[in-house]
Amino acid sequence: MSKNLTLTIDEGLLRSARKVALDRDTSVNQLVRDFLVALVEQAGQRNAALASLDEVFQSTAVEIGTRGWTRDELHDRSL
Repeated sequence: MSKNLTLTIDEGLLRSARKVALDRDTSVNQLVRDFLVALVEQAGQRNAALASLDEVFQSTAVEIGTRGWTRDELHDRSL
């Protein structure tokens, strides 16, 4: 089911959008629909990627050994 949406945009922007639509053999409405579809898909992909990273971080254990050096040893310039 499609819904109508009313947008208020600058006249110059609308003129430019109409030129782009004409060059692409489409309408401004279709340009807006395509943009919104891409925006939603990107958000979904980003959320999926973040969830995947979170899963990796939660399931990956990193073991760090005991520290065998002191701060002074690290900054010793006598070598």
